[in-house]
Amino acid sequence: MKNKQIFFTAVHTAELVDGEIRENLNDNEVMTVTEYTVISGGTERANIMGMQNVSGIWPRGLGYCGVGYVVKTGKAVTKVKEGDRVLVYHGCHSKYNIRPDGEITKVEQDITSLEAAFVIIAAMGLGGVRKLELELGESAMVMGQGLLGIFATQFLRLSGANPLIAADLNPQRRELALSLGADYAFDPSESNFIEKVKEVTKGKGVRGTVEVTGVSKAMCQALECASWQGRISLLGCTRVSDCPVDYYQQVHKPGIKLIGAHNFVRPKFESYPHHWTHHDDCNAIMDMIASKRVKVEPIISRVVSPTEAPEIFNELCDDPNFPIGTVFDWRNTKV
Repeated sequence: MKNKQIFFTAVHTAELVDGEIRENLNDNEVMTVTEYTVISGGTERANIMGMQNVSGIWPRGLGYCGVGYVVKTGKAVTKVKEGDRVLVYHGCHSKYNIRPDGEITKVEQDITSLEAAFVIIAAMGLGGVRKLELELGESAMVMGQGLLGIFATQFLRLSGANPLIAADLNPQRRELALSLGADYAFDPSESNFIEKVKEVTKGKGVRGTVEVTGVSKAMCQALECASWQGRISLLGCTRVSDCPVDYYQQVHKPGIKLIGAHNFVRPKFESYPHHWTHHDDCNAIMDMIASKRVKVEPIISRVVSPTEAPEIFNELCDDPNFPIGTVFDWRNTKV
């Protein structure tokens, strides 16, 4: 069966490639046809640039956040059927995907497919927020207002963070964060950034921080901004550690908790407090989008054809202000 997929074929190179996809499914597999996939800028840039701590295998296909419809199911699949609209986790930027049924979540809420396309990435942001175990009225900060960060900001607002601080180098992203619930939005490159954070937290520092940038300097700043016995959720993938940490003065002595928040560190089958399964978080987010508690539309920067992939990924590699909400529309892509 014919297919089209975006591959990273070399460093700084993306191509839309004609290929084949098998038609015979294993018992637990689901085939989907894609409506939309969303670019996860940090992960995909690291991969196309061949950065440290990513696979060195070429070509490689990414695109772990998408939505589409079920085309075919294996004989043991019962949770979805042909024609169901579904989220596709760990699929690819591809017209068709085949995934285990454990990575398929049915979309039953009254939300658009364009909104649903962002839910898997949003769930990663929510996982990082949950692990902070934030209590109503505690101060919070999100370092980085890319896709995961801007959703984390919304979830912290819903969790009762006060004050809620957003940090990002990009002024447009800071404005977006303010419009979606942040009380303050600061530029971490400013020399008085830490002083500003301390001032708005009444000199105490931040109780709960979600670090999303994956930049070790931002992690060092988060430590400097943390309150006594503060918590920092490491949601971003810090692939290069080039900022020294004084673990005695910055972690041990003030009792800071550093919490690994990689999305793979989740319960597989049953949620419990502060640790929800992927499916439960996705469904919670879709419910919140449907009830207008979480907003997606302001985050959507552009919807483009997969044929534009080479130019789009060149921009991702070279432009630090790459639009965070970039979506591929596969509906009219012919195979």
